[in-house]
Amino acid sequence: MSRRKKRRKELEAETTERLKHKRSVLKFLRMAPRKVRAVADIVRGQKVESAIAMLDHTQRAAAVPLAKMLRAAVANAATSENIDVDALMVKEIKVDQGPTLKRFMPRAMGRATMIQKKTSHVTCLLEEKS
Repeated sequence: MSRRKKRRKELEAETTERLKHKRSVLKFLRMAPRKVRAVADIVRGQKVESAIAMLDHTQRAAAVPLAKMLRAAVANAATSENIDVDALMVKEIKVDQGPTLKRFMPRAMGRATMIQKKTSHVTCLLEEKS
């Protein structure tokens, strides 16, 4: 089998695999990835209902946008195909670093120090468990 045909089969298999999962992306979240990962670790592998309940009762600032993203992913999955929303679970939640906003703060003796305002990109994959 030629390399081109092999690659095409791999892409088709990957595409059909992606169709089984529902994906949502939250980009340019103005929170440090380290802080968002602490909250994302709580919901990884949980059922969607319990994940949203956990996020609603978590006292971290990152819980609010993650819960909003999770609710949007569930709504997208419910409207796009015939999927049982109660059977959905968080298969994968990944937090990557986005661009860093660089600001300067004046200091003593005419100096300035750089302040790094970090952003996060969050990707969530939902899977239907039967």
